[in-house]
Amino acid sequence: MPQAPQSGESGWGEAPPSRRPEAAYEQTGAMSAQPYNEPDPRGNPRGNPHQPGPAPSHGPSHAPQPQPQQPGPSPQPGPSPEYEPRRRATGSRRRGSSGEQDATRSRSNQETMVSDGPRRARRSGGGPGGPAEPPRPPAGGDGPKWRRFIPSWKIVVASFVVLSAGIFGMIAVAYANTPVPTQSQVQEGVKDQESIIYDVHGKELARLGTKRVLLKLKQVPRAVQDAVIAAENDTFREDAGISFSGMVRSLYSTVSGEQVQGASTITQQMARAYYDGLSQERTIQRKVKEIFVAVKLNKQLDKETILEQYLNTIYFGRGAYGIGAAADAFFNKKVEKLTPEQGAYLAGRIQNPDAFDQAEKAGKLGSTEFRYDYVIGQMAKLDPQAYGGLAAKTPTAPKRIKYKPKDYFQGLRGYMVEAVLNELESRRISREDVDKGGFKIYSTLDPKLMRAAKAAVHQHTGTLNPEINAMLAAVNPTNGRILAFYGGDDYAKDAWNDAFLSQKQAASAFKPYVLAAWLDVGYSLRSWVPTKGPVKLPGTTPIDNDHSMKASAVDVVAATANSINTAYAKMGEKVGLDKVIDIASKAGLSEARLKDAESRHHFLITIGSSQVTAVEQAGGYSIFANGGKHFDNHVIIQVKDRSGKVMLTEDKTATQVISPEAAADAATALQAVVKSGTGRSAALYDRPTGGKTGTNNENKEAWYVGFTPQISTAVGMFRQECRTKGGKVVKPVNDTCPWARGKSKKYTPQNPYSSAFEVTLGAGFQGATYPAAIWRTFMTEATKGQKVIPLPTRADTGISEDLVPKPEPTSTPTPTADPDNPDQGPDESCGFVDPCDEDSNVSVDPNENDFSDDSDEDNGFLGDRDGAGQATLPESSMPGRREQQ
Repeated sequence: MPQAPQSGESGWGEAPPSRRPEAAYEQTGAMSAQPYNEPDPRGNPRGNPHQPGPAPSHGPSHAPQPQPQQPGPSPQPGPSPEYEPRRRATGSRRRGSSGEQDATRSRSNQETMVSDGPRRARRSGGGPGGPAEPPRPPAGGDGPKWRRFIPSWKIVVASFVVLSAGIFGMIAVAYANTPVPTQSQVQEGVKDQESIIYDVHGKELARLGTKRVLLKLKQVPRAVQDAVIAAENDTFREDAGISFSGMVRSLYSTVSGEQVQGASTITQQMARAYYDGLSQERTIQRKVKEIFVAVKLNKQLDKETILEQYLNTIYFGRGAYGIGAAADAFFNKKVEKLTPEQGAYLAGRIQNPDAFDQAEKAGKLGSTEFRYDYVIGQMAKLDPQAYGGLAAKTPTAPKRIKYKPKDYFQGLRGYMVEAVLNELESRRISREDVDKGGFKIYSTLDPKLMRAAKAAVHQHTGTLNPEINAMLAAVNPTNGRILAFYGGDDYAKDAWNDAFLSQKQAASAFKPYVLAAWLDVGYSLRSWVPTKGPVKLPGTTPIDNDHSMKASAVDVVAATANSINTAYAKMGEKVGLDKVIDIASKAGLSEARLKDAESRHHFLITIGSSQVTAVEQAGGYSIFANGGKHFDNHVIIQVKDRSGKVMLTEDKTATQVISPEAAADAATALQAVVKSGTGRSAALYDRPTGGKTGTNNENKEAWYVGFTPQISTAVGMFRQECRTKGGKVVKPVNDTCPWARGKSKKYTPQNPYSSAFEVTLGAGFQGATYPAAIWRTFMTEATKGQKVIPLPTRADTGISEDLVPKPEPTSTPTPTADPDNPDQGPDESCGFVDPCDEDSNVSVDPNENDFSDDSDEDNGFLGDRDGAGQATLPESSMPGRREQQ
């Protein structure tokens, strides 16, 4: 063992070699790492077998004593025998009595001292010459490969926090950017409300459009409100507009197949159905937006407002939107009268109304009974005291009324509704407006008189050829209200309304307008007019009468009673056709048609070549019953909007067409027609009437128009034959010429199999026969219970304007028919059994071509000629007839 340097030798008194920083660090680490150390058989520590030294002591461990520094040469690199024991002593800082601990420390110190390379290299083996440590597993370890892909739990948590923060941040931004819906964003249609048409008595005639009755929440019984809440959202009164428990419950119910309550709250459902921007698509984006809107609406609106909007919006089935319409559709009740059980039944339908409708229609009530049981059970949970006994009291759903969808466009009702809609359209209220406007429309129409008109027509035409058509219209002269009409039996089968649409030549029923013009310009009834013909007038073929008169002249009263064509042609010439057209148009006839007839037929217009409708004629004659005043014909009295504000009303302004004196004298002459002239068969037994017959050439059209002070009624008849292009005559179907032929695809409505052509009514048809009989039957029923009001007495104003010389005293003029002496009759040549009927021998206009079967059927829709001197208007000015609609 080398000796330490002595005093005076080289190296004595020198400072010990400085210690490497690495050694200091590694020594500290060695203190804690105490590997198990066992002496080998030679007594050397296992950690360094080449280093001699005493065996470790097994006695108590003592702190090492500092060693004196000996002078000597500088230590060389590598382990020093003298230094090693001291390192082991100073490195042992943990107390312990075991020699193994000392050996361990010694090994650790030794290992530290000899390891100058990288740490991983030093860990891989002992000191020089010592046994190597067991090798570490390669990177990645010996475990499963999937472990290398599992991140640290710290990374997972951090990622989750970051992701959650991002999601919540996006949600917060999306929520903040979701606008709150306003009333300007209410969906189109959610406030749509059906309009109701009433008859003249205020009874409901039809309901058109969306079945909805807008209500205030206070009108809905509390039990009905609770039923809806129990069925759809039992936490509605407390939640914030959404229900997380409801979402979870809906998910579970969907998975389990027991879907009884949806995830959407009442607020969400209302938002989706009431406001724009929320579609019905089933997407996450839409659902999230719906939730945001619901939460915001819940903050902005009170619960009562939300529930009110919901109850007015939600669909219940049977076409009913809102609880008000549902109460009527299912129980024929106002909502205020609903019972808790009825409210429960309706609430149960909200889930799937269409499916429940189909099931009940098929007689399968199980699904609606199940829903009813569910709702009353939920109501019992919601308020046990109020609803706990419903299940025992009413275990099955309450009885509903039978569902019969009403088609308001059938029968006579269809014509009435159509007439109202057409007039609304003319006054700029469209059908679309009606369907959603919630209007209350008050009409002039009387269903009782409508039925009376139909019965009168059927009574006198039931056995006639189905090609023969009749039309009727009745108007109140004092205000222009159309009370009733007959335009067909069933609108669903024949939508053409003859009373309003069929334009037929007026024939002699037009003469009263010439009479009105004559009296209004200042000529009197005492004037003498010619009875002999033919009369030749500028631009017109000669006009003659259909029967001869013994006298060469008669006064205007007799000329009217006996319908003398020559007299009225000359009267029209005297006053001028412009005056006649002015009077007739102010009385309600079409001015355009009048002027067209004048341009084509000239003075034939005085004996009725112009075309009129039954409604126009009934309204036109009102001037004779109402002091010369005319009100526009109409079927609407008033229209109110959903708030009750009057938005349209009838025009109560009258047009003074002729003077009251002229009207009184005209009424006198027209009374003579009934009392002693061609219209005797129209006389009423209990009241005075005035009127005029009309029959055109070949009896193609026949009229009777008459009036009392309360009702003016026109009846017209005509005949239409259905012909194919080959000339074959086929029978009409429901008063309409068939456009199809079997299964053939050759024919279409634009290329019909047959078309209508007007032909003669046949023998026995004159204004004094069937039309007068129909008029009398109808008016007898229409005037029942009405006060008997006399017509105006004769004013006898104006000057005599004799168009022909007054007959000599030796001649026997036709006596004037005295209205007060019904026994005095007309000229005996006319007779009473077969009355003279005016103008069946009207002269032919030479400018018109005869009708030929070879003519184009489209242009000959009603024939190129309607008879002698009565040419049909050009197709462009004629309304379509049934098959051309």
